[in-house]
Amino acid sequence: MSVSDQRFQPLRQLGSYGAIVFLSVVLTIAALWTFPTLLPRSMSLPATVQPVSQLPNQTALTTSPARTTELNFVVNAVNRVGPAVVRIDTERKVVNQSASPFFDDPFFRQFFGEDAFPRVPREYRQLGEGSGFIIDSNGLILTNAHVVSGADKVTVTLKDGRRLTGQVRGVDEPSDLAVVKINVSGQNLPIAPLGNSSQLQVGDWAIALGNPLGLDNTVTLGIISTLNRSSAQVGIPDKRLDFIQTDAAINPGNSGGPLLNAAGEVIGINTAIRADAQGIGFAIPIDKAKLITDILAKGGKVSHPYIGVRMLTLTPEIAKQSNNDPNSPLTVPEINGVLVVQVMPNSPAATAGLRRGDVITQVEGQAITSAEQLQDIVEKSRVGQPLQMKVQRGNQSQQLTVKPGELQDATPS
Repeated sequence: MSVSDQRFQPLRQLGSYGAIVFLSVVLTIAALWTFPTLLPRSMSLPATVQPVSQLPNQTALTTSPARTTELNFVVNAVNRVGPAVVRIDTERKVVNQSASPFFDDPFFRQFFGEDAFPRVPREYRQLGEGSGFIIDSNGLILTNAHVVSGADKVTVTLKDGRRLTGQVRGVDEPSDLAVVKINVSGQNLPIAPLGNSSQLQVGDWAIALGNPLGLDNTVTLGIISTLNRSSAQVGIPDKRLDFIQTDAAINPGNSGGPLLNAAGEVIGINTAIRADAQGIGFAIPIDKAKLITDILAKGGKVSHPYIGVRMLTLTPEIAKQSNNDPNSPLTVPEINGVLVVQVMPNSPAATAGLRRGDVITQVEGQAITSAEQLQDIVEKSRVGQPLQMKVQRGNQSQQLTVKPGELQDATPS
């Protein structure tokens, strides 16, 4: 058999019909390769696809305007605010309450032996860290009160590596806010733009920033999951706040750092994490900080009126359930209002005659239906300004006048 016969041997094996089909497929592929316009519109290649030889340069493979403008809003926000986020290192002297001077007495140690009782330092230096952000060109930094409260030494590290001594200008424990000042005369400082937390909606983007390492930011992304979470609901009853709740993770050391919106504006200050919650963080609304920043920057004291009661929201259903419990210590009216659970000794409420088991139903003629509502009214009142309260005590209704006092002047019972 000749070479040509061997070449067409497979076609002979296919038979005449198979050979025709095979040749048709080969010719079709050759035609489509030579004339790509013969492809149907639905099968044509995208106009942006070009042969490699026609690409102008390698940059065309990596540059995508759509990615920069649509997908990288987080990068844009971080680039805008990140340079203004600082690390705050603190040192504070702590007195060891467990250390007894009796054990350090030379006679005692000689009698029992030097190794009988280990020496416990009477005091030691406690180190702490957190974050903050610069809010003006004069070097004012906003952070959490618990980051710098009681600190003997504060060191601020900027993102560009500068390390400066910080001076605590003001601390407000009930709102967990503090202002620190750094001296930077003649130096340019990055400033974080402040937004409006009153415009937030559930579902908005939330970007949590911090600077725990001092030279770079940590960034997490989430959404606003709930607004106006009271400090009591969060589990921080000693604070006077309605928190922003977010699922953007707040990493250790990020406390005091900013919470941003998609535009790169500060909408909150990262402040708390619940250990028993999965991925839930809380932030102080920036509008709250705006109200007291100037006071703290001047070394002033923020007023927080209080009346001195522990309370809970009461509904007819809750009251009925409590009254049906044979172990319940109280019989309460089955109405809507705020149940007084405890009255603090020597408090304004005690002076006014409020008692445990009273149900507050009105304040200044306004119906009260929740503990959060009553707390808000008291917080917005003034120290010493009388508040007229309608109270249901058993089957009787009474009018009481309560004059709020200053929370920070109250002594724990």
